[in-house]
Amino acid sequence: QVQLVESGGGLVQAGGSLRLSCAAFGRSVSFSSYAMGWFRQAPGKEREFVAAINWSGDGTSYTDSVKERFTISRDNALKTVYLQMDSLKPEDTAVYYCAASLLSIALMSGGTGISHWGKGTLVTVSS
Repeated sequence: QVQLVESGGGLVQAGGSLRLSCAAFGRSVSFSSYAMGWFRQAPGKEREFVAAINWSGDGTSYTDSVKERFTISRDNALKTVYLQMDSLKPEDTAVYYCAASLLSIALMSGGTGISHWGKGTLVTVSS
């Protein structure tokens, strides 16, 4: 069983930065077998894809609204995936969820093939 635990959320002013982390726990977690991703859900809206990274870290995908501002990365030795968020905007306010999939980041970006979810961390960007 894989457990994903997010951290790093908080309150930040517009234009500021935050770095989210997601650590994977489990007795026999083959973290490097999973594509990892971040999704977010703003109040009153559906959950949406933000970014994904393949198992080796050399392939990434981003939703258009965060390109050039957010960077996803991973450390397989630490079983952790990160989301560096720069130039934050009020519209980035949401609960951010970590996700894991044994399938491709293309499928993950479409919201399919997710095998594990974290419980989320709240990011609030004030104007």
